[in-house]
Amino acid sequence: MKRISNLVAVTLSAISLGALAPTSVLAQEPTITVSSTTSTEQSGLFGYLLPQAQKATGIAVKVVALGTGQTLDVGRRGDADVVFVHDQVAEEKFIAEGAGVERIAVMYNDFVLVGPSDDPAKAAGKDIVAGLKSVYANKAAFVSRGDKSGTHAAELRYWKMASLDPATEKQAWYRDTGSGMGPALNTAAAMNAYVLADRGTWLSFKNRQNLKIIVEGDVKLFNQYGVILVNPKKHPHVKAEAGQKFINWLVSAEGQATIAGYKIGGEQLFFPNAVKK
Repeated sequence: MKRISNLVAVTLSAISLGALAPTSVLAQEPTITVSSTTSTEQSGLFGYLLPQAQKATGIAVKVVALGTGQTLDVGRRGDADVVFVHDQVAEEKFIAEGAGVERIAVMYNDFVLVGPSDDPAKAAGKDIVAGLKSVYANKAAFVSRGDKSGTHAAELRYWKMASLDPATEKQAWYRDTGSGMGPALNTAAAMNAYVLADRGTWLSFKNRQNLKIIVEGDVKLFNQYGVILVNPKKHPHVKAEAGQKFINWLVSAEGQATIAGYKIGGEQLFFPNAVKK
């Protein structure tokens, strides 16, 4: 009889502890991995956005921040559930390969050419091609990310538009760093050099030293971001339901308003433009 009483007491105690246990212990929130470009993290957007996304969806997000090329490779290997990048050509190739389900536009900002405040190359203006031609003609120090990121791909497109190819020529004034946006800006600040940057990371960048925006406002500098669910048919372990729920929130009215609400010094960093279906 005593043994039965003890068993009942233990059972009741376990039930009581379960009732008092935090929700996180009893039922872990689903966690997805989002492989994304460095600009979404280094600009501070994810630090602002993801807590609100988790609150709304109950989904925790682990971010792997790399250049767009590497980010898409992570998705190709099935090591992420969602990719969030800004190189439409590469994204469309990713979809064509069957690595992703669908590319959805989420937001945009723009690229800017940053350089020394005294602008030794006389590159200032609203024409990125003319600006880069001036940098090239004056052999002014230039820092390239060189990491197959969306920003790096854009830089190479602009050089091509200018009928120039300093990346292949390997001239001393052209510094290929193979680094993310933040480190590339730090290198440019240390070298007093020119560098192509996304505006979001530039606005959040503190170590500006003698740098300022040299070229902005060219329509060619438009910078679109897209989000893609990694194909669960190719990688069955992908958390497709949770990943799609996160994507759906990003393009919802609430998600889009949250993106628009992220500002630094009163200036908006990203502009939502999800296509409503």
